[in-house]
Amino acid sequence: MAVPPAASNSRPDAPRSRRQDPEAELDLLKALGDNTRYAIYLELARSAAPKTTAEVAEVLGLHPNTVRPHLERMRDVGLLSVDTVGRGGVGRPQHRYALAPEAPGLGLEPSPWPALARMLLGAVTDGGLSSEDVREAGVAQGRDDARRHWAGHTNTLAALTREQSRLGFDPETVTDDTCTTMAFAHCPFRELAEERPEIICSLHCGMVEGFVDELGGQRVSTFHPIADRTPCRVDLIPT
Repeated sequence: MAVPPAASNSRPDAPRSRRQDPEAELDLLKALGDNTRYAIYLELARSAAPKTTAEVAEVLGLHPNTVRPHLERMRDVGLLSVDTVGRGGVGRPQHRYALAPEAPGLGLEPSPWPALARMLLGAVTDGGLSSEDVREAGVAQGRDDARRHWAGHTNTLAALTREQSRLGFDPETVTDDTCTTMAFAHCPFRELAEERPEIICSLHCGMVEGFVDELGGQRVSTFHPIADRTPCRVDLIPT
């Protein structure tokens, strides 16, 4: 009697690892052979934060309906990872795309900063520094960033939004009559922040405080770390 073939536990549509299947590497190269997909890939490789379809389309001057199938094609072959972020209200959740862990760098090597941050976090812990010590260091850095990049800028909220975007925090703001709330949709140091929020979030809080204090017109009312709110956020009030 013939023995039936063993059932496979792998999903037929799951992205294949290049280390496990040489044909998967060829799929990656074919996917990047399209000029539009290559441009999208480079944009995501250079971005400090994941991007939505609409954000990629805006940067490249394309229609979202043109970009969407290219993103899905690159996800299918394992070039991109995707997460889903709720809008916090009415509407469908957004998909945010980033380079997958095994995706080729194309000369854009992974940033060394996360590894450096982990080493510095260990040094801070071993040195017995408190969250207040770290916050004060963040204040000094925030002031320096404001002087270096935004001296003379009159719209503190706009400058803070662009600065936090530059740092990779993907800020979103909502303003009412008395307060502006800035939520950080992406934390470049999320893993460390979840482990030691009293250190990482205190540093981030200090950076925001120092930045707005240096430019004037706003002050931090409350900073909600990742342990309290996801995403973390800051409330700012005019001075």
